[in-house]
Amino acid sequence: MAPPDNDVLWARSLHYSLGGAPVLSGVSLGVREGEILAVVGPRGSGKTALLRCLSGQAVAEQGEVWFHSDPVHTLTALRRERLRRDRFGWIDPEPGLVPELSAWENAALPLLLRGVSHRAAKAAAQEWLERLDVGMYARKRPHALTQSQRQRIATARALVTTPSVLFADEPTAALHSADGAQVLRTLTAAARSHRITVLLATHDTRVAALADRAVGLLDGRRVSAGSLPPATGAEGVASCSLSV
Repeated sequence: MAPPDNDVLWARSLHYSLGGAPVLSGVSLGVREGEILAVVGPRGSGKTALLRCLSGQAVAEQGEVWFHSDPVHTLTALRRERLRRDRFGWIDPEPGLVPELSAWENAALPLLLRGVSHRAAKAAAQEWLERLDVGMYARKRPHALTQSQRQRIATARALVTTPSVLFADEPTAALHSADGAQVLRTLTAAARSHRITVLLATHDTRVAALADRAVGLLDGRRVSAGSLPPATGAEGVASCSLSV
């Protein structure tokens, strides 16, 4: 069964385990093109596992994942890797920059690996670094930067290819509220202006409020975001309100 025409990503009845313990139990969802969808739940609820299955980094034991008309769940490992490289972007809670490369080289890396010219890749990377207020650090290496600066460079790296879908796994978890708000403002603005579909995993309901829609996860099952425990909204970076 192919996904609905207006869904860029569609998943049905996903079951996934780690070390024999169930992590996802029958999760289904659809994501529309250009939509910002928040996946909300406490730590350990299965948010990262869901994003990994949707992006093809992991394969569910049961269920289906479709990206447009491509059945991600049946693609070979090579084709899933190509899909992630060409169509998807990913942001981790930690930046994971290459220490030997400068900030702009880290941000430009996905383009350079595609064979884009040095000049064009550098220009695109610099544009995103400027939008994230770290353009002045373009020549610095990660060890000379703060955590928030490194995370914004990682965000630029994820956006530099203008992916069809951006998976953001707790992208502001390690940041203070002001820095986290800046990253989230850029993510939402990029999604709106470039029609990028964003899946934002967060344990903070106030961060989720920036999305067009939110779905909840609890113990690996989909629930109403409004039914999640109050503690979900009391943690995380957004200790003050985010104005966007």
